Amino acid sequence: MQKINKNAVLALLSLTSLVFLLFQLYYYKFYLSQKNGAVFSKVRGSQSGQDSTRWHVVRKFLGLLSSHNIPVYLIDPLILGLVDKDFEQIRSSPDGPSPECKYFCAPRDFTTFALLDKTWKHEVDLFRTAEKMGFQWLKIINKDPRLDGMDDLSGIEIPLHYIFKLASHAIHLVVFYERSGNYLWHGPLRLKQHMDRKFVPFRKLHFGRYPGAYEKPELLLVSIDDLKVQIPKNPSSFLEEMSHSRFLECRYREARAFFQLYPDDASLDAVEFRKKAKSLLHLAALTLNNLGVNFWLSSGTCLGWYRQCNVIPHSKDVDLGVFIRDYKTDIIPAFQKAGLPLKHKFGKVEDSLELSFQGEDGVKLDIFFFYEEDDHIWNGGTQAKSGKKFKYLFPKFTLCWTEFVELKVHVPCETRQYVEANYGPDWKVPVKTWDWKSSPSNVQYNGVWPVDEWDDVIQIY
Repeated sequence: MQKINKNAVLALLSLTSLVFLLFQLYYYKFYLSQKNGAVFSKVRGSQSGQDSTRWHVVRKFLGLLSSHNIPVYLIDPLILGLVDKDFEQIRSSPDGPSPECKYFCAPRDFTTFALLDKTWKHEVDLFRTAEKMGFQWLKIINKDPRLDGMDDLSGIEIPLHYIFKLASHAIHLVVFYERSGNYLWHGPLRLKQHMDRKFVPFRKLHFGRYPGAYEKPELLLVSIDDLKVQIPKNPSSFLEEMSHSRFLECRYREARAFFQLYPDDASLDAVEFRKKAKSLLHLAALTLNNLGVNFWLSSGTCLGWYRQCNVIPHSKDVDLGVFIRDYKTDIIPAFQKAGLPLKHKFGKVEDSLELSFQGEDGVKLDIFFFYEEDDHIWNGGTQAKSGKKFKYLFPKFTLCWTEFVELKVHVPCETRQYVEANYGPDWKVPVKTWDWKSSPSNVQYNGVWPVDEWDDVIQIY
């Protein structure tokens, strides 16, 4: 009797051990392996388990966000580049199974999505669910630049980037904010001292090295590798925009220091001029943008942005720069149609072109055209009475976005060098008396227009 009981007990223990072992194998495969980086099973059409890992991580991430009603859209440049090549086919394809994993299985360390800040506020619940699904996450916050101009609010921090990691793949979620210039902005990715710098290879991220500015995209819901995802309606335009998206914030701290030394002009005339200059700049931007002509803040308008984050009240005009390669014959008619008559036209397309339009109550708009040489860039000036020509030399520069008087607009990325070229090392000191022929640090005499060309190169209206 005792022998039978002993065998029964041994059999029961063996069965229990087998069941426990099977449970451990199941638990490892479907939970711990995902959390600690094991490879998922292959998805149809992929060449390796590693390829399918990316697809599965994206699928789980989209499922996570869908369960919390968080809308995101794909901004990954590598995937969007692949999608753009097959865009018409993807737009018109049915929602049936995809024969292969072509896009989300492509080799990469990250998949990047965008999130609009206004669409989501309950991050604690998301993080809790993400952890249950095996995701590790990292949140990057920094100061809200929209509040830097307000002393009592500057220093408030906002979320800028989230990174979710599962298995051997990571999701980079870039937070976009709407700015007063009616555009979207994302901040830089700057790790704080306590953060794990080995969490992911941060230097490989496509977004975050610099802040960026974008137009609000029109989105399209498509099926990619059997996953429903929103993408920019025009992927190629978004990719082009991305390549020129770098954003420079106005230097509010330096502006406050400037106004402590040189109190701002708060007179009625100054307030009225700034109001008119802002209106003129918005109208000029609308006109040039409609023509597809790139431009930037130049001369005194650029100095005002860089030095004091505002229009210089004694400047009396608005100054813009345009590369001569972007000149279009439609510019003059377009401004005249917008209610800005041509005041003068100096030079010609081949040499020293300059246009000036008459704005409201004596405020004028000057557009200077810039010419590129091997080692510098220059724009020209013409003295109407004598026909003398002048040349203003600048070091080569690229263009960045900024926000100025509630407008998304370009400035030279190398702003200090640009300003110093024009105004010299004492550019921080206000100068109310300015002679355009002799005051600029970078001016050079450039000869005289032939008298027989004056009718063409010196036109005053």
